[in-house]
Amino acid sequence: MDQNHELPKTYSPSEFEDRIYQNWCDKGYFTPAKDSNAPKFSVVIPPPNVTGQLHMGHALDDTLQDILVRYKRMQGFDTLWVPGTDHAGIATQIKVEENLRVNEGLTRYDLGREKFLERVWDWKNKYGDRIISQLKKLGTSCDWTRERFTMDEGCSRAVREVFVNLYNKGLIYRGHRIINWCPHCLTALSDAEVEYKDMDGNFWHIRYPIKGEDGKFVEIATTRPETMFGDTAVAVNPEDEATKHLIGKTLILPLVGREIPVIADDYVEIGFGTGCVKITPAHDPNDFLVGQRHDLEQIKVMNDDATMNAYAGKYEGMDRYACRKALVADLEAEGYLIKTVPHPHNVGVCYRCGTVVEPLTSDQWFVKMKPLAAPAIEAVENGTINFVPERFSKNYFNWMNNILDWCISRQLWWGHRIPAFYCDSCGEMFVSKEDMTVCPKCGKALRQDSDVLDTWFSSALWPFSTLGWPDKTVDLEKYYPTSVLVTGYDIITFWVSRMIFSGLEHMGKEPFSTVFIHGLVRDAQGRKMSKSLGNGIDPLEIIDKYGADALRFALATGNSPGNDRRFSDEKIEAARNFANKLWNASRFVRMNLTIDEIKLPEESKLALEDKWILTKFNALVANVTAALDKFEVGVALSNIYDFTWDVFCDWYIELSKVRLGAQGTEENLVAQNVIAYILTGTLKLLHPFMPFITEEIYQALPHDCESIIISKYPELNKSECYDKANEQMERIIAAIKAIRNRRSEMNVVPSRKAKVYIATPYTDSFNSETAVFFGRLASASEVEITDKIETFEGVVSADNAVQIITDSATIFLPLADIIDTEKEMARLTAEEKKLIGEIERIEKKLANAGFVAKAPAAVVEGEKVKMAKYQENLEGVRAAIAKLK
Repeated sequence: MDQNHELPKTYSPSEFEDRIYQNWCDKGYFTPAKDSNAPKFSVVIPPPNVTGQLHMGHALDDTLQDILVRYKRMQGFDTLWVPGTDHAGIATQIKVEENLRVNEGLTRYDLGREKFLERVWDWKNKYGDRIISQLKKLGTSCDWTRERFTMDEGCSRAVREVFVNLYNKGLIYRGHRIINWCPHCLTALSDAEVEYKDMDGNFWHIRYPIKGEDGKFVEIATTRPETMFGDTAVAVNPEDEATKHLIGKTLILPLVGREIPVIADDYVEIGFGTGCVKITPAHDPNDFLVGQRHDLEQIKVMNDDATMNAYAGKYEGMDRYACRKALVADLEAEGYLIKTVPHPHNVGVCYRCGTVVEPLTSDQWFVKMKPLAAPAIEAVENGTINFVPERFSKNYFNWMNNILDWCISRQLWWGHRIPAFYCDSCGEMFVSKEDMTVCPKCGKALRQDSDVLDTWFSSALWPFSTLGWPDKTVDLEKYYPTSVLVTGYDIITFWVSRMIFSGLEHMGKEPFSTVFIHGLVRDAQGRKMSKSLGNGIDPLEIIDKYGADALRFALATGNSPGNDRRFSDEKIEAARNFANKLWNASRFVRMNLTIDEIKLPEESKLALEDKWILTKFNALVANVTAALDKFEVGVALSNIYDFTWDVFCDWYIELSKVRLGAQGTEENLVAQNVIAYILTGTLKLLHPFMPFITEEIYQALPHDCESIIISKYPELNKSECYDKANEQMERIIAAIKAIRNRRSEMNVVPSRKAKVYIATPYTDSFNSETAVFFGRLASASEVEITDKIETFEGVVSADNAVQIITDSATIFLPLADIIDTEKEMARLTAEEKKLIGEIERIEKKLANAGFVAKAPAAVVEGEKVKMAKYQENLEGVRAAIAKLK
């Protein structure tokens, strides 16, 4: 034991957490040994945005990962946790553009692409390490020597390799399709990047006149009248008796005057709405498909910023919503508007900025998803990949079974530029893993596609690109597939699904065998944390005030896979209280240790309480290991908490104090070894959850390893389980608890000693050796034990003593020992008088006919309930008085 490593009186995590973390890094504990033949356990971190800041979602996600990684490392696995950050295309570009606008009054176009990207890299280099340093403050045991970035040289090469391979297989193509467009971010979005919100809207019912039939019209209903400038048909169902007579007729587009046909298409649902649907192929995904079937013209009526273009006529230049308002007014003035019907509906918004997404046609790059989705669906169906909890596989299947082609091009400058090169001279296009500048066909200059790839394209490759792919590296061979992915349920579609099909396609193997899903961190009221609500909690402030261990404890406590959790001041206070309890108990143990190494004594030398605590500890080991193996992190921590607080601190330490104080005796050495063995074992069990405090205490105790982080995780040892001793000790503890509870009910102070009479058939539990526990823990002045209750006849009985019954004993405490008879008689007499007065008062009230007639029935009934309670209490007081006489 290091005699110089004292534990200060006060637990102050700021004094040692940074020091300990730096030591772990300096010693290389997070980096796996190159020559290890142990079974492997590997994890890749869900890469946070490179310019982001640590929030509670990160803190939960990375705490859960670190718990699993530390657990497996201590179990002897060859453990690798790969860290890294994501370039976060839209988020980072918007941040840099905003900084340019506010501080310099410039746009990216003022700088040009090359100079703007220099600014973004400068921003990344300035702020990119912030999130990493914050992850380190949390205690994450990532191998920082393998830190990656989605736009580093290796990951960028992997992106190009995948793009070209998929293109050559015909799985990536460029097409003119309907896409989701964000008018604020000015880029296309994939379906997974569109969130849906309920919003109030309207159905505007509009007359479309029939050509050549004066006064006749069809009625259509739309929630987006501003798109009517792009209408190229009205569709009806060919089986609809009410509307099929319109097929082939020509309509006049209101206010515009352009002629459009009535077409037949079973896309129109019979009986829904008016039966006539306006078809705008350039601005609606369903209309786009109808337009393809009928070879309809696509008329795009909006600019990229959602202002109206020349097709909108006099409304050109207006914002889409300003146009809507003006257009509806004009339709009404011209007699085309039939009615307006309120209609709440589900509207798609950009996941990044919340702007309402505009469906429109555009030339974009797409991944053909059906061929890639099929094996990814099968991998989960056949159990190759398992979701924990299993119910989240339904989310996965729902997305994958209904998946559309993935729009992967983004109209941004920051990101992986699409490796497609165009020759404006001969019209050829080339897709290449290497940059091209000269056309192989005509020798003229080539220009590269200006778009970049969806951020999630590179993130989808993360489990293998970070390990060196496309090169056949040692890491790739050793650590792929990874063992488990820990992530929130909100990115199953964004990320999990894409990693699965990417791993299967490019590696021929699943990227991980288990997907451990956690919920969201909500506030104490169950609300999602957000800037608008002002209910966000900064994890770094929690760490500064309470320490990283307290934050980790609060996040892991009660954590159940897949379920949202509430974070409150009470949870962090409970975490700090637990850390203080552990710290103070450890200080007590250390102050009573003289041994330099821990050696568990042979069975014959162990006291009853030693065998009991060893049995309890091994049960704890079994329960914690089983829970962690099932990803029940909250259950595991709850078991450790209960054992540490209730069993070890509140009972075993107290049970051992006599022997710990008997310096120079063999019993003292036995107690020292057992208490140190249990404490260090408990620290090891707790280490994955609270790494800093456990290391600091471990170093102050006799220990078997230079750091707890590489010590062996406790395993169940059945030779240390003593079932009989456990039963015997549990009987004693139950008796002591019963005595304490009864004394507490009677307001007997602990300093007032009382003789304890115990009648029990379990004399192996209750005997002269264990009687000492009652003196220390149950305020017994003396203990008398018998196996026949008759022995106490004439000495103690229900008349002159308090009788306590447990499963294993009948216990008597003489009233004279625990009560000052004169004072208690005076108190009971006063209580009797008070109760009589209350009863008489209520009796008079209830005897008053006026009160009973006028008072509400509930009030009258309440008085009757009060009187019954007073009468019951009076009986108890009089019985107590009778006992004292």
